[in-house]
Amino acid sequence: MLAAILVAAPAATAVVPAADPRAQAYSVLVFSKTAGFRHDSIPDGIAAIQQLGTANGFTVVATEDAANFNDANLAQFAAVIWLSTTGDVLDATQQAAFERYIRAGGGYVGIHAASDTEYDWAWYGQLVGAYFAAHPANQQATIKVEDPAHPSTANLPAQWSRFDEWYNFRANPRGQVHVLASLDETSYAPGTGAMGADHPTAWCHDFDGGRAWYTGIGHTRESYAEPQFLAHILGGIQTSSGAVDADCTASQTASFEKVTLDSNTNNPMELDIAPDGRVFYVERDGRVQIVKPDTGQTVTAADLNVTTGNEDGLLGIRLDPNFASNGWVYLYYSPNGGAPRNLLSRFTVTGDTINLAGESLVLQVDTQRNTCCHAGGSMVFDSAGNLFLSTGDNTNPFESSGFAPLDERAGRQDYDAQRTSANTNDLRGKVLRIDPSDGGGYTVPAGNLFAQGTAMTRPEIYAMGFRNPFRIGIDKQTNTLLVADYGPDAQAADPNRGPEGTVEWNIVTPGNYGWPYCHGGNYAFNDYQFPSGPSGAKFDCAAPVNNSPNNTGLTNLPPAIAATVDYDYSGNPRFPEIGGGGAPMGGPVYRYNAASTSDRKWPAYFDGKAMFGEWNQNKMYTMQVSNDVRSLVDINNLLSGMTFIRPMDFEFGPDGALYIIEWGSGFGGNNDDSGVYRIDYIAGERAPIAVATANPVSGPAPLTVAFSSEGSRDPDGQAITFSWAFGDGQTSTEANPTH
Repeated sequence: MLAAILVAAPAATAVVPAADPRAQAYSVLVFSKTAGFRHDSIPDGIAAIQQLGTANGFTVVATEDAANFNDANLAQFAAVIWLSTTGDVLDATQQAAFERYIRAGGGYVGIHAASDTEYDWAWYGQLVGAYFAAHPANQQATIKVEDPAHPSTANLPAQWSRFDEWYNFRANPRGQVHVLASLDETSYAPGTGAMGADHPTAWCHDFDGGRAWYTGIGHTRESYAEPQFLAHILGGIQTSSGAVDADCTASQTASFEKVTLDSNTNNPMELDIAPDGRVFYVERDGRVQIVKPDTGQTVTAADLNVTTGNEDGLLGIRLDPNFASNGWVYLYYSPNGGAPRNLLSRFTVTGDTINLAGESLVLQVDTQRNTCCHAGGSMVFDSAGNLFLSTGDNTNPFESSGFAPLDERAGRQDYDAQRTSANTNDLRGKVLRIDPSDGGGYTVPAGNLFAQGTAMTRPEIYAMGFRNPFRIGIDKQTNTLLVADYGPDAQAADPNRGPEGTVEWNIVTPGNYGWPYCHGGNYAFNDYQFPSGPSGAKFDCAAPVNNSPNNTGLTNLPPAIAATVDYDYSGNPRFPEIGGGGAPMGGPVYRYNAASTSDRKWPAYFDGKAMFGEWNQNKMYTMQVSNDVRSLVDINNLLSGMTFIRPMDFEFGPDGALYIIEWGSGFGGNNDDSGVYRIDYIAGERAPIAVATANPVSGPAPLTVAFSSEGSRDPDGQAITFSWAFGDGQTSTEANPTH
């Protein structure tokens, strides 16, 4: 056997250091020439910027003389601030000088009407990011601050309410720029040219060798005496000048790289990442797989004997918080044979092998296997070591016309979700919270929905009233639980049965989330007599009552809690960012670790944002939540230029990268295009991709082998060099050596 290692590297790397404000003073030029409407706030703006300069160590020169746009003069300034300029303000020679200035590493700051400037200069339009189109009357509005890390927005509240003139733009710049803040059009009357749910109002980007920052705010004179607005423009000036570092690529797809870890998968379900970088994932057929970071190979650690009928199988995996020292892994699975049940068991990993004989049963969920569907099976740990497990309603959904399955007839209990999700004495249709014990079994932590000893309840229940909470996530900083729940299949609402099929994403606290009486935004179902009616009154979401003969728990239930986000097949006007769908996948909240030296970790822009997948859409989103993780602030597409094929499960690893399972294109599984991937953030240049092949790959000695680097490339298009190591002390720098 012959081994060779190929390393590809960029031929050259150029690094341009940012200016250090502690090491050198700098100057900025304020340019406020107008050839159209003139804002009376311009003198206030100049004075405010001069005061900012005095307080923060930079010199301010103000001018309205376009003749100052020449190479020699512009070279004096770290940034040029276009303060509410309007119309055509530079001639062709001056434009060319400014282009050279930016290409040489200069900075641009655009304030308010800077976007109402130079409509016939295409390069400027790209620099500013978007052109002004229209605006309504001045009014109060809410700004959604998207980037908590950029110096121009870091000190602003997540929802910033203020009075100003609000610009609508000719085109949405998102995707071409890094959006820092956007407008909530539901908070004001946006008028002609309204941009809808996605209305950027401040952004930055690295452009043509320079740095650009723009804010649409700043029409009124009062703005320039407002501390928060002054902090906003100060951050823009400092970062565009290069005096303060900033990341203006954090939300752009080109800044991320999707790395295939294992494309030879069948029905991958859930994954977790070990501190040593190994990626554990489970296949529904019972296999526990490990992707080894040192070799890239996948090995089978265990193969459980499971039943895969209906939606059963090996459903979930979670590594113990102390995995590095104890090697414990938790699996949720449907054992083959015996009474219908799903087991949550703990096993020990030794090397890359799981000893199945050492199984320690933690929790058993009794089920039925007579008919389909909904098993749940997602698990997360909180920072205290408590384990959350989601379970489905284990109820057949196919004989209730796409509405709530409430069949109370004798022998039809498997078609009645009241016996599970609405049953306070049953573990199905719930999110459970337990503290696994070292010796097996578990204890129940305080703070669940029902106190221990409460009659006709299970103390393990953290939250109830779910249909199929298939994927859950957690914020390890606040221990806030996030749950995505699937909905029924009705294609349209029926006033005599209930709402259109609606799905949910929830910020969950202990409580009842409604199913099967209410769903989504507390849209109530009718009390329906199976098989053919009549329909009764709608259920009372504020005081649901479980009178089913299949109920073994409390009759009077806690009030139903409306979903944080809900949408149906045709979408929800309250959450237009998502549109229609029907297959929500919950995920974790990202927490940025400044101390981490990982070159893969996601940027601070994503700190506090929850990951969300829409399986039917093949899309990913971020849910931006409030600082206390109790309410929704904003929804945005995640990496819209990247391809996802039914994103199924996603977790951030210890390295700060996002690991993701894609189910593949077919609903039923066994897809050739399923896989396990890692998405890295690439600050600056991306690593070259090395591909090495050999012919022949084995044979008797002596053996001459032709090696090929065909397929190796640099993602940024730079030239690459090669370095081969053949394992016998000899090396080569040829692209295709023979050895």
